[in-house]
Amino acid sequence: MSTAPAAPTVPDLAQEPAAMTADVPGAAPRPFTVLQSFPEPRETTNPYVVMLRDALDAVPGTRVLTFSWRRALTAHYDAFHAHWPEILVDGNGPLKKAVRQGLFVLFLLRLRATRTPLVRTVHNLELPEGISRRERVLLRWAERATAARIRINESTELDAGTPVETIVHGHYRDWYAPHPRRERRPGRLAFVGQVRRYKGVDVLVDAFGETTDAGLGLRIAGRPTSEELAARLREAAAADPRISLSLGFVPDADLVGEVSEAELVVLPYREMHNSGGALAALSLDTPVLVPDNAVNRRLAEEVGEGWVHTYTPPLTGADLTGTLARLRAAPPAAAPDLSRREWAEAGRAHVAAYRRARAALRR
Repeated sequence: MSTAPAAPTVPDLAQEPAAMTADVPGAAPRPFTVLQSFPEPRETTNPYVVMLRDALDAVPGTRVLTFSWRRALTAHYDAFHAHWPEILVDGNGPLKKAVRQGLFVLFLLRLRATRTPLVRTVHNLELPEGISRRERVLLRWAERATAARIRINESTELDAGTPVETIVHGHYRDWYAPHPRRERRPGRLAFVGQVRRYKGVDVLVDAFGETTDAGLGLRIAGRPTSEELAARLREAAAADPRISLSLGFVPDADLVGEVSEAELVVLPYREMHNSGGALAALSLDTPVLVPDNAVNRRLAEEVGEGWVHTYTPPLTGADLTGTLARLRAAPPAAAPDLSRREWAEAGRAHVAAYRRARAALRR
């Protein structure tokens, strides 16, 4: 899967959209404008936010702005939607980081002064690891300033201090439709997506090492977030010829090929709260093996029998071979049911959430 959006830069003023003016009697109604926390998408941008932007654009009477600091501090908008707010307080080098943190303070003060709601999608329950004390303070401040939170599955438990909306994560079927699929390879297990420590790819490698079937293969495709993780995977692949690696950014066309070629996608996350990886695999009609928890049990019920398989951590070789055996004995009878995850409905639900947050804040 693609990564979260890069930190925004400040574009030239000439590239900014025309400023929104106050309502004028007899003029057409002004569109409800929402500023998103991600900049203009690039190839590496997480498809989730791109599909959300497009779904919002399709809602009549709605206008979407992508993020720049100039827009954040000077443009007119009716709501601000944050996804990964830690990006806004980070930067390459101490000076750039300090500048962005100062701008972030001004931005929060502007939201407060104009009574503009901050709406946050809860992609992760905890703050990121390895951030500075100052970043932690700023993110806690933003959390206190949040007018509404959006959870993307029904199992997420949040405190009652701030209103919570539930809008489930949309599917990837339309996003990946332009790219051809590959022929399924029996015995191919795969992990596809950015290799982060919490995703447990090292656990998958160890579990695969417990298997002895020469007909099995493990494919890992994705960019590791550290050289330590990359070295660990290269060492494992050198010791077992059944393991193959592609350690770099995975473009959408390659992702479709890697996932559709696998008999089973394995996602051994140490903590699995929301997973675009699971939905990406299901959108490409590939079964997944995931940790047993409330989120994944609900997903299994939703999409239909045979698509979501679970295991009790820690992952073992027997979990891998046993899941393949069950999958072959009783393959899914129909495609996964992703009808609850249409983006048109998600777009309308987000706009309604923004409007409710704005109305509540102004009361």
